[in-house]
Amino acid sequence: MGLPELEQINDRLQRIEGLLVANKSVLNMREASILTGLSISHLYKLTSTGGIPCYKPGGKGIYFNREELEAWLLRGRKATAEEIETAACTHVTMRRR
Repeated sequence: MGLPELEQINDRLQRIEGLLVANKSVLNMREASILTGLSISHLYKLTSTGGIPCYKPGGKGIYFNREELEAWLLRGRKATAEEIETAACTHVTMRRR
């Protein structure tokens, strides 16, 4: 088996692992890393600074609620150019009154 075949197998395994993680509601650090695409070391930094919602039952391992992680990932939405233009037009119209 050559290198391209091994890379294909690895890619498929990563996709399967991602699908399995998506079906769990409580994730460990490695699974949270897969879901978010963030490195484990970055996740540790975020948990230590309170930058990401997590759980530490009994002061031991760190766990994440999948729904909370997804909500965290979707925070701080950036508006589209069309939304910005609409808001600007509304603002200008309201100021003229």
